[in-house]
Order: sequence, then C-alpha cells, then structure tokens
Amino acid sequence: MIQEKSSSDRAADKHAQKSVVPAGFAARHIGPSEQEIAEMLSVVGAGSLDEFISSVVPESIRMKGALGLPEAMNEYEYLNHARKLSRKNKIFRSFIGMGYYNTLTPPVILRNLFENPGWYTQYTPYQAEMAQGRLESLLNFQTMVCDLTGMEIANASLLDESTAAGEAMTMLFHSREEEEKQKTKFFVSNKLFPQNIDVLTTRSAPLGIEMNVSDLHDFDFANGYFGAILQYPDGDGTAEDYTQWIEKAHKAGMKVVLVSDLLALTLLKSPGEMGAEVCVGSAQRFGVPLGYGGPHAAFFATKESYKRVMPGRIIGVSIDSHGNQAYRMALQTREQHIRRENATSNICTAQALLANIAAMYAVYHGPKGLQAIAAKVHKQAVCLSEQLEQLGFKQTNESFFDTLHIVPAKKDAQFQSKLKSASGVKEINFRYFADGSVGISLDETTAPKDLDDIVSAFAEVVGKPAAKPEHKHGSEQIAASLKRTSPYLTHPVFNAHHSETKMMRYLKSLENKDLALNTSMISLGSCTMKLNAASEMMPVSFAGFSYLHPFVPSEQAHGYHQVILELENMLCKITGFAACSLQPNSGAQGEYAGLMVIMAYHKDRGDKHRTVALIPASAHGTNPASAVFAGMKVVVVKSDANGNIDVDDLKIKAEQHKDNLACLMVTYPSTHGIYEERIKEVCDLVHKHGGLVYMDGANMNAQVGLTNPALIGADVNHINLHKTFAIPHGGGGPGMGPICVNEKLAPYLPSHPVVKCGGEKAIHAVSAAPWGSASILLISYGYLMLLGEEGSTLSTKIAILNANYMKARLEEHFSILYQGRNGRCAHEMIVDMREFKKDGIEVEDIAKRLMDYGFHAPTVSFPVAGTLMIEPTESEDKAELDRFCDALINIRREIQEIRDGKADKVDNVLKNAPHPTHEVVGDNWKHSYSREKAAYPLPWLKEHKFWVPVGRINNTHGDRNLICSCPPLEAYAES
Repeated sequence: MIQEKSSSDRAADKHAQKSVVPAGFAARHIGPSEQEIAEMLSVVGAGSLDEFISSVVPESIRMKGALGLPEAMNEYEYLNHARKLSRKNKIFRSFIGMGYYNTLTPPVILRNLFENPGWYTQYTPYQAEMAQGRLESLLNFQTMVCDLTGMEIANASLLDESTAAGEAMTMLFHSREEEEKQKTKFFVSNKLFPQNIDVLTTRSAPLGIEMNVSDLHDFDFANGYFGAILQYPDGDGTAEDYTQWIEKAHKAGMKVVLVSDLLALTLLKSPGEMGAEVCVGSAQRFGVPLGYGGPHAAFFATKESYKRVMPGRIIGVSIDSHGNQAYRMALQTREQHIRRENATSNICTAQALLANIAAMYAVYHGPKGLQAIAAKVHKQAVCLSEQLEQLGFKQTNESFFDTLHIVPAKKDAQFQSKLKSASGVKEINFRYFADGSVGISLDETTAPKDLDDIVSAFAEVVGKPAAKPEHKHGSEQIAASLKRTSPYLTHPVFNAHHSETKMMRYLKSLENKDLALNTSMISLGSCTMKLNAASEMMPVSFAGFSYLHPFVPSEQAHGYHQVILELENMLCKITGFAACSLQPNSGAQGEYAGLMVIMAYHKDRGDKHRTVALIPASAHGTNPASAVFAGMKVVVVKSDANGNIDVDDLKIKAEQHKDNLACLMVTYPSTHGIYEERIKEVCDLVHKHGGLVYMDGANMNAQVGLTNPALIGADVNHINLHKTFAIPHGGGGPGMGPICVNEKLAPYLPSHPVVKCGGEKAIHAVSAAPWGSASILLISYGYLMLLGEEGSTLSTKIAILNANYMKARLEEHFSILYQGRNGRCAHEMIVDMREFKKDGIEVEDIAKRLMDYGFHAPTVSFPVAGTLMIEPTESEDKAELDRFCDALINIRREIQEIRDGKADKVDNVLKNAPHPTHEVVGDNWKHSYSREKAAYPLPWLKEHKFWVPVGRINNTHGDRNLICSCPPLEAYAES
C-alpha cells in the first residue's frame, strides 16, 4: 500500500529540489544534508534558507556585496597547495636559540596525541567528570614543572614565555602589601631575551609600572622596587648562581622572577633552591615542534602563598561522590570569568594540548632520559666551545648549558658578514647580536656532522683549516655551585611508561576517559565547537611548516609569509577592515591588543585622558579584565529585559563620561544569542562622544558572509580562530585571537623586536613570536581555502538554522530566555533552568545528567546564572541535533517525575548523576531507581555509550584540601 506524503514531507521535497550545499569540502564540513536542511526549514516555518536568514538578521546590517574570497579548493587540491607552500620555506639548521629549540617529538606522542582528534578536539575541562584523562595529564605537567623548578605550585600552562613573564610581573605588582603600594618600580635584566623585554614593556605601562632595564651586576637595590626578573641561563647563555643576588633583593623588599629552561634545569640548580618567588619559561623543547613560533606551552610556578592570585588554570585533586580520587580545575573563583575587572589576569585559555605533549615527553623519557638528553647537549656545547677557541675565537660564557657566546679574538667589523656567508652555504643559522658577537644554541637534534659544519664555517672566517673533528664530548662547564643535586620526577608516572607499548596504552587509557568531538557534539554556547577537519589539520605536521624557527631570515620563510598575507587579506574581507595583526595568541590576548591599539590612538591624538571603557553587563569576564590591564576604567552598561544593551542607560553613561570615553566593548550577536536591532545606533552614539567601538569576535560564526563588524560600526575586532575558523580547542588551548582594524587604527598594530611587523606607530609586542602561534594559522587558512566564499557564508546560515531548529524543538519543554526578531535566536540560545529549583533541581544536576546520555553539557550559568547556553554549530547533522534534544527532553520528563512524586527528591537520577561504570555494575546498588534507568535512559545508548570514569566530583573538598601535583602512589592504592 502506497501512503500519501504528509504536507511537511512535500514541503521538504520542494526545498530539496534546489541544491543548497555546494559540492566539495562544504558538503563534508556542513553536517545537515539537503533533505535535513529542508526538514529543519519546515519545522522553523521558513520557505527557504534565504527567507529564514532574512527573518533572523536585521536588514540594516546585511551585506549587499560578495566577500571576495577565493574559489573553494577540494581537499586534494588544497593539500597539494599546502605542500607546495611548505617547500617554499627553507629549513636550515637553526642554532638561534632565544627560547626556541629543535626537538624530537616521539612518534608515539605525535601519532597518538598531537594528531589524534580524541585529544585535540576536547574542550576546556569545566565538566571534569568526562575530562579525567586530560586532567591527569595536565597534573603530570604541573608535577613536572614543580619538580624541575623547585617550586611549590604550578599552573596547567600559559600562552608563551614572554606573556608568562608579564603575568609574573603583574601578579607580584597586585600582590604588594598595603604598606608597599608606593613601590611601582620593576627591575628587568638586560640579559632577558628581547621578546621578553618587549612584552614586559607592553604590560607595564598601562599599570603604571616603571621598568628599569639594565645590567643586574650594576643594580643597587634602591628603594621603590617591588620586584625583579632575570633570565636563567641568561640571554647570552651564561648560567649564573643568583642565590646571593636574590638574598639582596629580598632584603630590599623585592620579589624575584626567574625565566628558565626546563631541560637546563635537569642539570642546573633549581630556581626554588635559589630563593626565587616565581619561575616561568617555555616547555617547547619538551617535544613540541618549533612551528615558526608556536603554539607552545609556557609554564608558571610559584610559592603556594600565591595560589589565589596566580594566573591560569590549576588542576587539583579531589574526591568524587563515591570517595574515589578525581581531578578537577581548582580555585576557579580567582579566574577572570568570576572576578571580572577585579581579576589579577585576563587569561581565559592556555596551551593544554601542548602542555600535554610536554608532559608526555617527560613521562616517556623519565628523569634518566631527560638527564641523558641534557648531558649530551651540554657536552656537545663544551666540545664545540673548545674547538672554536682552538681557532682563535673567544667564548665568553664561563658557565653555560647549551649556548655559546662567540667574539673574534681581534676586532673585526666584517666578522658577522663573513660568518653569514660561510654558514649560509652550509644552510646554518646563528644568532647575531648588535654588538658584533654571535650566539650558538645546541639542542637534542644536534649531530656530530652539525658540529663539524659549524667549526668549518668559523674556520673559513679566519682562513684556517678546521681542526680534525673530535666527537668525544667535552667535560662539564657548569660551576660547582650550580650543579643540580636535588631529585626530580620521582613519581611512578614518570618511571613506568618508557616502552612504546606502555606509552601507547597509557595515552589510550587517558583518551578513553574523555569526551571529545569524535564521540558526540559539544554544544557549548559562545565556544563554537565545530569540525576540525583532517585536511585542515594535516599541514601543521608538514616538516616545512613544523621545523621552522620563528627568527630565521625572512627569505627562509616565504611559504609562511604567503599564508600569513593571504589569511590577513581574507580576514580583512570578512570583517570589512583595512588591516590585520595575527600576533595575539588567544582570544583574551586579542582583546588586550585591540584595546591597547585604541589607547595608542587616543594618546597619539593628545587624548591620553580617554580611559573609560563602557562594557555591557552580559559581557564575557575577559572583557572587563582586559580593559583594566590596558589601563582603562570599567563602567558597566545595563541590559534591558529582552537581553539587549539598554540604550537609554548607554546614553546616560556615554554622556556622563564623554570627556574621558575611550571605547565601548560589545559582542555581536550579543552574548544572549540575539541580533540586537539597535546595534548601529549604539555604535554611532559611542562615536558621537569621542569613543571607539571594540567588537568581541566570540560570536563571529553568526556574521561571516551576512554582515561584518565594519558595516555594523566597529573600529576593531578580535577573531577567535579557535571558534569561527576551525582551530581545535585542544582541551583548553591552543587558540588564536588576531585583530582586524580600520584605517585609523592600522598604524598602531603590534610590532616585534626581532622580526619586523606591525604599523608605523606600532605598540610593543603582545606575544613572544611575531605572528603568535603561526603553525596553527594553517588550519584557519585551510578552512577558508577549502570552503571559499559560498561555503563560508553557507556555514553561517546553517549554524543559525541548526540553533533555531533546536530552539523549536526545546521551547515546547523549556523556557528560552531571550529571543530576537520574529522569535528567532542567532547561532545560540539560552535555556532557562531556574524554574526547576523549586523541585530541588539545579542547573548543575541537569549538566551532570547529560553525561549519562553521552553529552557534554552546554555552557552552564553564563551569561545568566541557572541557565544552559546551547550552540550546535553548522557541523552537526540533524540526527545529532535530535539526539541531544531527545536527551534534554527526556531529562525534563525525569524532572517531572520528581515534581509528581514518582521519583525521590534526593535519591534520583539527576542528583546522583553521573553514574560511572563501577557504580552501575557494582554489587552495592542502593538507589530507588533501576540500573537501566541510570545508564540507559534512551534506547540508542545501548548501542553507543560514553561511560564517565568517576562520579560527581566534590569541588569544595578539592579547594579546601588543595593538591596540585601527582599524589603519592599510596593515594592511588587507597582509591
């Protein structure tokens, strides 16, 4: 019997007749099929996709013309294109150092972690029960850092060495006692790497910190200094015992930061033993490729007394609801999303994926392996030093680890040019100092032939034959007082996984504890967890991209420069702006850079008094924190009942502060998930009162191809490449936050002290490398080259359609907090869970219960407490959207059972969620509901089930009993 089609089916057939999704990569990236798009349009009551978008996005801000992006490539074409670009980079042997070193990434880590979507598509571990694997790995990282630095507590990574140094200075500044508030000076050794000094310069000025950059041996420990920072070993390579210097600093009431090198610390006395308060640096040489500057994990270690003011995330040990050991992010109340303008840092993300690589490098090699690598590097440096001195050169470092500082025996103005010529033929790079001297930094990849070629190049400079190579390693050149005697990495985890089999299984065991995008959708609002396509990711591992030092001569980086230029141009077309800087290496860094550019513009015009930033109450916590760090005063603007900026309140505040107004910070679509109709009026009002408009790019995924910041009226915006443009979140980093600006702000884009970039009136650097985490720019570049104009715009449309389809399904069961025109949302929505408090159910209970259904919770209690913010992205198909909606609707039924008295108010599936395997299959089941109801609330879970490894984690216990390094073996035995 043939059944007649329903009206909805006939409508779907009509929609499907016209192809919506273009062939090629777009069809791989966009989740819904043509048929599913038609079905969803029918559900939301739209006749076509264009008709639907017109009902959502205000006509006043719609783009009229095309984006002007290149025509889309298919995946085969793009990968060939990327390989050609990689071959344009010349991979010389770089002995430049300066915080960046060649390293060997163990293949077992490369394959099973770095290139594994089970690791790189995870989100920041806010839902700790389904993040136990990466949390354990990050705890390993913290333990490794504490052990090697001799410090008491470490965080789970920062963005890079230079910004970590800036964070250390800022932390000490904000930690001054009341009687020390008059101390505003900070001593900076002139032997810091230049990029560290430059970022410190950027960070210090807005806060009123007076920096003194000079020779530490000439410093007189005068009054007025609250702290100091030294490099260890220093920028020339000298390893010096700073113990006595630090003692003098302490007597003068100063706190001391040491910028150090983890591999060096396997042989050298630790900063903690010298008495330093803080130790920072880069973990890059622990297996993380150079990548033309990043991403790399910085480390930050300090004394426990600073635990409540230290920046970044801290992983701690707690217990779950069954009394078993479990990991979580500790002390979150000190982070920017809680403290806002009172935060001591604007850090929002970190470099979790790279920290995990560094931690696993230490796990795989263990203490003996690391010491052997360090000893080899050092002895090769000693051997090279001896051979160069035999040629008549002077090596000025008496005590060193891996870096030599070379000057000719006789003054020779042509020394550097001769050496560049001789070494260039051999494809070797050195560091060339302004005073005519040369630096040579060795690393674990240095081979005997490299030493021979270096000696040969120097011999050519002086016209002598190179000495017969002696490949025996030299004796130690480390002062007795500097030799390390304290143990490190004694925990079993660093001494148990040294075969590839054991390492592979350890990595897999941790991966299995975590939910990532290769398991199910992660619908976090304001986070845009879209597909990170394999073809976008693959070029990051190409040798031509991964082995390049960030400070090589520009002619060796033509491939990267083409990617950078083309990506900047595409981002400018998408935003409607004139210029772009790719230097900021996180969203918060992008905010900071954009605000610093605004401040530079005002100061250049003689308006240095313009320091007031108007910020909506709904803004992300990084906004006010970044404004304060840029030297601004925050004034909060109210939201109205519909979730929009209260324009009347804005008018009052703008008029009140018109003489001092610097800017408005605004997110669009709003943090409430709607296109505000009066956004142009808002921007015009700020401009009328002399301010500029900074647009937060968190919700750029609802703009691309439909509208843009320039058209709306903004002057600058940052873009989260790890959201809209497909860089994976990596379990809490990496990210990238480039800024695009209009013509009047272009002259102030950030510069760099080593590699020329930025505007003609540039602010100082905001990141360690000139183009931030350059290697992952390839991912966003690939995303745009693969999607092209049509695919990029369609992605925006489908992201909005997916959100509104979910809204249509969920609003029959839940209250949707804010809605825009025609009852639509943008690309995300806020579901109000506060009505269930009367049933004893908190939003956290719903979030934890979703884990039993195999889903990561949406964003919890942001921007409104007691709500869930859902953002499905364009990459999820209708079946996955339905699966999630079915789960949430079924949870609503479970709440109704409590309300109706059919389920106990205390002993129910929500209050006890999540239900780990050992509880469900254990003999001691005492709940009033069945095991099946706990574990398999919907039929499809029996075919595909993600099991959490722990029960609900006790956050209070973890903060009251703070443990931020690997517990002793007995603790595992007990649990």
